[in-house]
Amino acid sequence: MSWPFLAVLFSGWLYIDAAYRGPNWQRWLFRPITLLLLLLWAWQIPEHNINSYLIVGALLATLLSDILRIFDGKYLLPSLALVFLSYILYMVSFLLPLQLSFYLPLLGFVIFAFIIILAIVWTKLDKLAIPASLTLLAAFAMFWVAGEKFFYLSNDYNLSVMIGSLLLVIAYSIWLINRFRFSFSASKGLVSACYFIGHFFIVRALFL
Repeated sequence: MSWPFLAVLFSGWLYIDAAYRGPNWQRWLFRPITLLLLLLWAWQIPEHNINSYLIVGALLATLLSDILRIFDGKYLLPSLALVFLSYILYMVSFLLPLQLSFYLPLLGFVIFAFIIILAIVWTKLDKLAIPASLTLLAAFAMFWVAGEKFFYLSNDYNLSVMIGSLLLVIAYSIWLINRFRFSFSASKGLVSACYFIGHFFIVRALFL
């Protein structure tokens, strides 16, 4: 196993442990630290290009979003805006160069899953209906682009970003359902695991 994976795994585990039973300072500390480790790892690639800069930008937006979430919902709207930005930056990175196949089964799955998740939470979103829905749409669009590129090119890079994107979609969907529809105890662990591993797979792709 590589040291970045072990560092992210250890830091992410400390955050998940704190989310269930640890002190708040441990939760506030290790979530941004885990993202910072991923950001530093992404910066270490031998040669940067537009794709790598976009991924670094997405990680930075995600890190800032996590910092805002420390304040227990006080800055939820700006935090969502930064998450939306991170998904858009990821999507543009995956999109370049422009090569899509429009694989219809994947497109159908994305549309169906988006409608289902939105239908589950829509009546509970209240004032956050538009930003939360747009962020969900951006997440699924990011995954769709990553999936289309994989089915078109079928290489390790696109497989890694497709897996990472799918995990980020799952993480955000579970977070939405847990926060706005009904809460369940396993949500913290599921969201955190998908969230950290999703970002890890995307950064990992830079080194393939």
